[in-house]
Amino acid sequence: MVPRLLLRAWPWGPAVGPGAPSRPLSAGSGPGQYLQRSIVPTMHYQDSLPRLPIPKLEDTIKRYLSAQKPLLDDGQFRKTEQFCKSFENGIGKELHEQLVALDKQNKHTSYISGPWFDMYLSARDSVVLNFNPFMAFNPDPKSEYNDQLTRATNMTVSAIRFLKTLRAGLLEPEVFHLNPAKSDTITFKRLIRFVPSSLSWYGAYLVNAYPLDMSQYFRLFNSTRLPKPSRDELFTDDKARHLLVLRKGNFYIFDVLDQDGNIVSPLEIQAHLKYILSDSSPAPEFPLAYLTSENRDTWAELRQKLMSSGNEENLRKVDSAVFCLCLDDFPIKDLVHLSHNMLHGDGTNRWFDKSFNLIIAKDGSTAVHFEHSWGDGVAVLRFFNEVFKDSTQTPAVTPQSQPATTDSTVTVQKLNFELTDALKTGITAAKEKFDATMKTLTIDCVQFQRGGKEFLKKQKLSPDAVAQLAFQMAFLRQYGQTVATYESCSTAAFKHGRTETIRPASIYTKRCSEAFVREPSRHSAGELQQMMVECSKYHGQLTKEAAMGRKPSH
Repeated sequence: MVPRLLLRAWPWGPAVGPGAPSRPLSAGSGPGQYLQRSIVPTMHYQDSLPRLPIPKLEDTIKRYLSAQKPLLDDGQFRKTEQFCKSFENGIGKELHEQLVALDKQNKHTSYISGPWFDMYLSARDSVVLNFNPFMAFNPDPKSEYNDQLTRATNMTVSAIRFLKTLRAGLLEPEVFHLNPAKSDTITFKRLIRFVPSSLSWYGAYLVNAYPLDMSQYFRLFNSTRLPKPSRDELFTDDKARHLLVLRKGNFYIFDVLDQDGNIVSPLEIQAHLKYILSDSSPAPEFPLAYLTSENRDTWAELRQKLMSSGNEENLRKVDSAVFCLCLDDFPIKDLVHLSHNMLHGDGTNRWFDKSFNLIIAKDGSTAVHFEHSWGDGVAVLRFFNEVFKDSTQTPAVTPQSQPATTDSTVTVQKLNFELTDALKTGITAAKEKFDATMKTLTIDCVQFQRGGKEFLKKQKLSPDAVAQLAFQMAFLRQYGQTVATYESCSTAAFKHGRTETIRPASIYTKRCSEAFVREPSRHSAGELQQMMVECSKYHGQLTKEAAMGRKPSH
């Protein structure tokens, strides 16, 4: 279950816009301000990205039936075929024509973008467990840098460097290189930067490079999902310069960017974090953060009460903060503990509505926990990889660094909230619901040491296909049946693409699973291996179709 947790990514037109415009470099554009200085502007390919295609209705129905085949008996499948035929010749044809017409009227975006935002923002379930995923970082290779204060400072500075690099248009465009020897070179970059943005994608395509949509990136920072009745809203204030820090359920803010937009001295940031870590304030009796785990309509009603009780300014500071840094006062015991803590924690030290929470435990274990409505794994994974690389290869501070001599009692502001009896009752109810829900979640993990993806590749097997096959076999062994299975696949190769569904359960995985689980003695090792190869090939086909927008399963 751990791998799944770690991976887990409105009106027409993008809720996230075309991406932040490039900004002129400030006077303080020294080497410590940016992660990189791409000669190709960050959004260079955005205008020329291809549009997400709408597959033919008959192709969609064929793929749907293929996904249903392993789940139904012969009689059920024949009936499903009849329903599909009726749908294709009736209301399905009419709906498809309406979708195509609507898509032609909205060429600035993708046909899935609006409904996708609606799906997320209209959902009334808690974002915890249902939507918000996490990704855990490896420890810093230099063990002494895993000290909580050192790592928190370095991670924070690297995250702000990413922000500045992105907003200055200096972040390398996100490109999938099929032939990096040709496309991921300084020569190609020097040429492509002079190709107009309206044509740049085609220039990359000629050398087997596929630029990816980056319209979601600007919601990474200064953004929060706001609870509203029936449908939430996304809020972004990119003028705000402060960081939100949570510790023991207490809220603190301080500026990480100065008035000129430059990063505050890393030693000063370290001093402020040290001050927060040494604060002896007890945990609040009624931890406000529980409310972000509530049903969205319930939280919307309580938030309105919070605002009318004199907390509007403090909520604005929470919502507009660059991101939320969560400092936990305990070490991580093992992978199961890590998964529980980074996925949900105890509910007091996370602001689940924030675009992302950067969580750092006492032993330096770190993860990104992110709200899912604003974007998918592609943007977060890029941020994740860049921040890890920068914080470990060019750390802003060392374990020997001495925090700056500064008066953090003045610079760091602790946010206190006025709570009425109704709000206290709401927080108590949210805590009870949160605790009861988390008790229903079981996580376990197995570390298989006898081979990995490199071994599988040598056997001409897709590691992803084998992982999906393992899920099928395990479910068959445990419950005696094959069921519908979901795997997401990015469609970021298209303008405003989101994700598409891969349906891993197939006639191939069903046959292979039954052979391994129910009748292994009837098949030779070679026959079993060949079945796995067939599963892998078919899964690869499904993945390719999904990535190319040919499997509208939503």
